[in-house]
Amino acid sequence: MVLDDPKEILFLCALQNAVKHGGVPQAGAVIGMVMGAHPELRSRAKEVSALAKDAINAVATLSPEERIAMLRTRAPDMFDALSDRHEHKKVLPDLEKAENGVVMRFAPNPSGPLHIGHARAAALNDAYVKQYGGRYILRIEDTDPKRVDPDAYGMVAGDLKWLGLGITETVTQSDRLSLYYDLCRQLIEKGGAYVCTCNNERFRELKQAGTACPCRGQTVAKNLGLWQKMLDHTFREGEASVRIKTDLSNPDPAMRDFPAFRILDLPPHPKVKAHVYPLMNFSVVADDHLLGVTHVIRGKDHIANTRRQRYIYDHFGWKVPVYRHYGRMGIEGVVLSTSQMRLGINGGTYTGWDDIRLGTLRALARRGISPEAVKNAMLAIGIGDTDISFSWDNLYAENRKIVDPVANRYFFVSDPLRVRIEGAARHTAHAMLHPGDAARGTRTLEFEGTVLIPKSEISEGVAMLRLKDLFNVRVAWDNGTPSFTFSGDSLADARAARARIIQWLPAQDSVPCTLLSPEGEMTGACEPLVRKELNNVVQFERVGFARIDAANASGIRAYFTHK
Repeated sequence: MVLDDPKEILFLCALQNAVKHGGVPQAGAVIGMVMGAHPELRSRAKEVSALAKDAINAVATLSPEERIAMLRTRAPDMFDALSDRHEHKKVLPDLEKAENGVVMRFAPNPSGPLHIGHARAAALNDAYVKQYGGRYILRIEDTDPKRVDPDAYGMVAGDLKWLGLGITETVTQSDRLSLYYDLCRQLIEKGGAYVCTCNNERFRELKQAGTACPCRGQTVAKNLGLWQKMLDHTFREGEASVRIKTDLSNPDPAMRDFPAFRILDLPPHPKVKAHVYPLMNFSVVADDHLLGVTHVIRGKDHIANTRRQRYIYDHFGWKVPVYRHYGRMGIEGVVLSTSQMRLGINGGTYTGWDDIRLGTLRALARRGISPEAVKNAMLAIGIGDTDISFSWDNLYAENRKIVDPVANRYFFVSDPLRVRIEGAARHTAHAMLHPGDAARGTRTLEFEGTVLIPKSEISEGVAMLRLKDLFNVRVAWDNGTPSFTFSGDSLADARAARARIIQWLPAQDSVPCTLLSPEGEMTGACEPLVRKELNNVVQFERVGFARIDAANASGIRAYFTHK
């Protein structure tokens, strides 16, 4: 860097800012960088401020790839300083009592596929198992047949395989009903539970008043007999339930003698024939104990359940796991409700569980979001108890780190306008497949007089365009109608004229392409080489990253990933 040339210093600082943050840098930020790094220029502050706008405008004409390549070439130290920031590993807070390893669990309900909200618990538990060593249990919590979708067992397994978790064992709660039944009998024998046959409305009134229901004082023998009648189908749905004895004076009525087992006749369970089912608080405690779970990480919306579950631990005399409750994570912009998604799919609003307007993991995968990006974004959020809003930009930033080094570059022209460039001889453009990896080679685009350009780039008043990697075009206007003339090869001339650098395609050699995003679709054309990128993420230059979903004789369908 030439230390006495404020133009060069401003340009490189603006360039570094743009590479780091994307977009167009603000003048104040650039001037602040310059003055901080070069105090010798503070006496020339007025001159520096006047030159800042030109430096920023020069950076604004460059594509993201050109910015990276130019910073790497002209100021390698400044580029390396940016690269270093990605080397720091995200470290989660330590877990108490984890010195000898951990046993963690991820416990989804099979009501549908997993979505971005599930990924937080899944990733955090996985990271702690990797950090401390131990076991990671996948527990399918399917003891409420009203919330079970038979297809979801396979969907959940597929989603977790995609996410790449270090699951060491899998258990399904519907396979363990006999274990829960036996533990219920033991708890009744210990005097920690009883069978209640009160009318639900009457019990609710007594609970609110902190008064014991008539069933609470039954003998153990009577409770065991009623429990057997529940199992023998003597009672119908709603006529009997098992309740955990708690403190009736607890200020929170929800803590008072909560239910542990209920009778459900319909719908039938898709995996087992059963009449009596444990509720979540009982089955969770039973499995956490039987499976040796040492640490439980879950949302703070489960704090009340944690308090309920401690009563069961105390009745049995079991060791209580270490609990960590993280804050709520608000997620906007996508549908996450399984019931709403199912209604939309059945009604034709959505094409399936992987419709990119949804927040399912399979929808993210179809868009080209990497599972590592999802996990990294969740680890960055961590286990703090403060409520937060999930940032899609942070997820995209994590994904960009992964796909940018590997995604090949291509031209995509949306809503193409076919134009003839007068005065231009035949040219061959050699565009790099990846600006950071010359070894990958180039794509060859043959100009033969007529090109496709984006219609959105042409508006009255535009005097010059730069067809990227090709040449400059002078635009003349006659009563609102443009004409296009060859205007030389010089990139410097284009920059001096502040010409737009736009995508283009040879009119004689392009492929129809539809680019779909959650907001809608863009129709246009792309390079024929994109056909070879099926299922890969590419970057359509100056448009964004996209996953190529289909390539056939009729053209290409791609899903927009992010900028």
